[in-house]
Amino acid sequence: MVRPDTFHEVREHLADLTDAELEARFWDLSHKVVEPLVELARTHTSPSIERSVLMRMGIASPVGVAVVSECEKRGLLGHGAGHVVLVCMQAWGVDAPTAAARLAAGDGWDVPESTWGGQR
Repeated sequence: MVRPDTFHEVREHLADLTDAELEARFWDLSHKVVEPLVELARTHTSPSIERSVLMRMGIASPVGVAVVSECEKRGLLGHGAGHVVLVCMQAWGVDAPTAAARLAAGDGWDVPESTWGGQR
């Protein structure tokens, strides 16, 4: 059985788009495809998942427990504890274990709270 070539028919709605317009359409559709996955991850995380993420970033377990606990208290867990640490890493110019240790010590929570508005 030979499959008919329908390339030209199925791409008619794209034929008049420029490369820039095609790229914009690609990224728009890509964002729409992953949107439900991002929402699912945001609403279905847990402290144990977030601690696991931090451990994979090279952060010691006791430090990770402290960071996740504080993220939970401050309403930031849905953004991801790893994301919180990443934002701090970038703001302070340090590595993940250093940023996490600083957060675990109670210092620097103004950075993630200013990023996400502190949802206590």
